[in-house]
Amino acid sequence: MAVKRDYYEVLGVRRDASQDELKRAFRHLAMQHHPDRNPDDPQATERFKEINEAYAVLSDPEKRRSYDMFGHAGVAAGAGPGGFSGFEGFGFGDIFETFFGGGFGPRPSRRQTRGDDLRYDLTISFEEAYRGTEREIEIPRLVTCERCSGSGAEPGTGLETCSTCGGTGQVRRQSQSIFGSVVNIQTCPTCQGAGRVLQHPCRDCHGQGRRERRQRLQVTIPPGVDTGTQIRLAGEGEAGFRGGPGGDLFIVIRVKPHPVLRREDQDVFYELRINMIQAALGDRIEVPTVDGPVEIAIPPGTQYGQTFRLPGRGMPSVRGGRRGDQFVVVQVVVPRNLTPEQQELLRRVGGLTGQPEKVSKGFFERLKEAINLD
Repeated sequence: MAVKRDYYEVLGVRRDASQDELKRAFRHLAMQHHPDRNPDDPQATERFKEINEAYAVLSDPEKRRSYDMFGHAGVAAGAGPGGFSGFEGFGFGDIFETFFGGGFGPRPSRRQTRGDDLRYDLTISFEEAYRGTEREIEIPRLVTCERCSGSGAEPGTGLETCSTCGGTGQVRRQSQSIFGSVVNIQTCPTCQGAGRVLQHPCRDCHGQGRRERRQRLQVTIPPGVDTGTQIRLAGEGEAGFRGGPGGDLFIVIRVKPHPVLRREDQDVFYELRINMIQAALGDRIEVPTVDGPVEIAIPPGTQYGQTFRLPGRGMPSVRGGRRGDQFVVVQVVVPRNLTPEQQELLRRVGGLTGQPEKVSKGFFERLKEAINLD
């Protein structure tokens, strides 16, 4: 039979080591030599059992005193077949639970649960996006039960200690392995780790602490929002479970297209359709903007696609600051169905040369003479 090593030597500590020093030494060695971490080392099991045995003796003041006086003989009575079993029942997860406050298995969750976030799609007009607006919306959501105030228990009653786990939120199942007795810790199936159960659930919410309600909310839409803008209303989502904080409500904006204006970020575009006479001679034309109609000057000789900028006539920024601009893009409309008189008038102006037109002052002057504007 092999001679047992000195327990202090096994743990690598002095004979006057404190309990904290013993614990630190054991924690380090147990993690280093645990068989689960050394699957290819056939000696790991024996070293781990030796470390367990040494710590089980030296961590117990009575057994340590007996060991210091009589050596291994002083604690032989506590030994079982195959060695000392005072540390029996500890698996790798138990070591972490003992020294780090948590094991590898499921841990009970007694914290209150935050409510879910909600989304609401809100469609507004182009004008409302420009100036901002107030809207009342109605949403279905889970709210805190008024009868039980979110506890889930019938008024006058409360939560009672779970009889399955005794209030710990855990159940332990012990099994035998080649390393000894192993304890498996699992979340209690009865209370789901809470440690307490409802014996008398609230009759309105059936123990959930929440009920579905349709609620009306006033939403402020700031000026400058665009399609896809999200407005967050903190705490206006689903109520939390068992008194937990509420989720958030996200208002997602969709802006309806304007009949004639087109938006790109903060800038606004308007396609102005003019006839060739207006383009040739110039004109003053009223165009729509987000602020209302504005008159602009079309200079003589305006070409198709020419763009005029109206500073500060675009959309405001949601974050504040300067407004965007409006751009007026000219489209020259050529008539399709001319009367014989109109056709004759254009022939008098001239231009059917079979060659590309070179625009000159002579052209505009001939046009004015043809339509008797002078």
